[in-house]
Amino acid sequence: MDLSVVIPVYNEEESLRELTEWIAKVCTGANISFEVLFIDDGSSDSSWIKIMDLASQNRFVKGIRFRRNYGKAAALHTGFAEATGEVVITMDADLQDSPDEIPGLLRMIREEGYDMVSGWKKKRYDPFLKRYTSRIYNGTAKLSSGIRLHDFNCGLKAYRNDVIKSIEVYGDMHRYIPMLAKEAGFRKIGEKIVEHRPRKYGSSKYGLDRFMKGYLDMLTIGFITRFGKSPMHLFGSLGTLMFLIGFIMAAYLGIRKLVFVSHNLRAPLVTDSPYFYIALAVMIIGSLLFLTGFLGELINRNSSERNLYLIRDKVNI
Repeated sequence: MDLSVVIPVYNEEESLRELTEWIAKVCTGANISFEVLFIDDGSSDSSWIKIMDLASQNRFVKGIRFRRNYGKAAALHTGFAEATGEVVITMDADLQDSPDEIPGLLRMIREEGYDMVSGWKKKRYDPFLKRYTSRIYNGTAKLSSGIRLHDFNCGLKAYRNDVIKSIEVYGDMHRYIPMLAKEAGFRKIGEKIVEHRPRKYGSSKYGLDRFMKGYLDMLTIGFITRFGKSPMHLFGSLGTLMFLIGFIMAAYLGIRKLVFVSHNLRAPLVTDSPYFYIALAVMIIGSLLFLTGFLGELINRNSSERNLYLIRDKVNI
């Protein structure tokens, strides 16, 4: 199969039929063999009924429904696991991403040799707040990752199948999939200017809480890409350094007292010096950091349920 289109769905009942017909028209016209995977992320409207109806009428439509809302990253992770196409394209279900971009994205992966291509919504129809915060996110992400993309969080992306099978998307890490792909060894990451359409149905899921979450996620992904497999490399190093600093301070106080005693001088009490308590605190913090790294290693070695989501129903899968 040439293509799998993975679409997270959360209360998008009005747009699903139109989106499916549009994708089918584009792919059929370009002679692309394809499948469409709708991942219903615990919708409270009739989205799942629409998906079942579409699946009964079209063999290329597949659907998975979660028991509750887990978030976009969970939907993408589950869709990636089920995707069988040579190329995988993700897009949002609200019709703001145009299926007309599919042939161009597919060509960049298959003919130009990209591992991943991210869409760039150069002209956007989002509210000012969303556009402004996105610029801050994208600028910071570009500086911290070294990946030259204008729009890290664009929902319209294309991947070679082995890319999405090699990365783990969880939490809210869907915003930083290019970083995860780079860390997994897929370095050829491209960008394509794509059409961004005004919202036709429903309302935006964007809120102010995403501003803070975005930066916290960036810190998380920065830590994970560098120390996720060996947290001891960070916490153990810091802990050892701080413990040594505290030990040297305490040793200096002890040696000073011994020097006073050896010269028959009245030696001040070690506990009278504020440096004794500073040294003690630094040594305790260093020990705690070292233990944190050790526990992180134990958790990392035994974590097998990071991406466990309760699937309620499937159709055509």
